[in-house]
Amino acid sequence: MNDIYAQAYAVTAEEEAYRYIHAAIRGGRFRPGARLVPDVIAQQIGTSRMPVREAFRRLATEGLVTIRPNRGVTVCGLDVADMQEIFEMRAVLEGLAMRLALPQVTPTVIAELEAMLDRIDDRSGVQPDWTSAHRAFHEKLCALSGRPRLIRQLASLHSLVEPHMRMWATQVERPLCARADHQDLIDALRAGDPVAAEAAMREHVMATVPDLMSTLRPAANAGKPRSTNGINTETAPVSRAASDGNAP
Repeated sequence: MNDIYAQAYAVTAEEEAYRYIHAAIRGGRFRPGARLVPDVIAQQIGTSRMPVREAFRRLATEGLVTIRPNRGVTVCGLDVADMQEIFEMRAVLEGLAMRLALPQVTPTVIAELEAMLDRIDDRSGVQPDWTSAHRAFHEKLCALSGRPRLIRQLASLHSLVEPHMRMWATQVERPLCARADHQDLIDALRAGDPVAAEAAMREHVMATVPDLMSTLRPAANAGKPRSTNGINTETAPVSRAASDGNAP
């Protein structure tokens, strides 16, 4: 199984199924509104239905799928209110992580973060997956907080919005420039003021919301039911939209 999100191997069949489905949702292959068929997924990864069903239950607790008795499993979508709430949570929690990370920030750390942004913007070679590379930058910064529960919560929030962020990144009118968009964070880290650093991160996260909302609304009304690769894909109205996904 070749996937940028998967680990080199899975300890159990359930873990392998979980990682496969989780990666497919994050990457936009299993779209919001899609009905997931256990037999099809089990065949794709070479396992039985039971590990897939256990993976569904785990994903349901994370808000990535919905399990309905006698109706199967569908990939969760986000409406405008959901998206607003998630970004508000992200802003607060990533702001906290930024403030907690500050004592661990050295010139070497700043140089590493700048290098990550420069690699995203480098047009000379094969372009990285912008959404994944962007998320990696935020996760590296937040990991410096040294708060495992905070880091796990932020990872969960990122996974919920990632498919929609992918769609947003492909539709923005201006070319995405990671270095320019994140310079305020680099400057705040250099200044070393924890209050200002927290405020900079909060503002940075929320700055994407207006553009993202304008992308989400038309996408909510655009889809038509279809079936692909054994996965039944249906697009719900505005409240549970089908879309792809990239981000702040």
